[in-house]
Amino acid sequence: MAFTVHNLLLSERVDASCKKILEENGIKVVQRENMTKSQLLAEIKDYDGLIIRSGTKVTADVIDAAKNLKIIGRAGTGVDNVDVEASTRNGIIVMNTPNGNTISAAEMTCAMIMCLASSWAWSCLGKPLELWDLVELARK
Repeated sequence: MAFTVHNLLLSERVDASCKKILEENGIKVVQRENMTKSQLLAEIKDYDGLIIRSGTKVTADVIDAAKNLKIIGRAGTGVDNVDVEASTRNGIIVMNTPNGNTISAAEMTCAMIMCLASSWAWSCLGKPLELWDLVELARK
């Protein structure tokens, strides 16, 4: 199914390059953060594209109010904050970025393993609580 997006609502903060790329490709982008549900309901009819993160809840009533909406893009993993069934009924494509945070998660895991392998975590906690001896810690 081919379609064109002309007006897109960014309902949450994303990297500036996202907005720039969209605008460079002829899409008018409006960024409105911290919208209430009533504001979203009132304005969604003006857009044919929506980019969200985890803070925006796209419920069935929002979908029903979105007469021109063709696509919902979730900048992140999962689409639990989007009523996918209502979107499908209304012919709206829902997509996400499931591997968007894979590298960050791997880096965090490696950092936690290094903390556990060394005495770093214990030293951070122990010093203010006076639970460890510097000489003893240096021997480990």
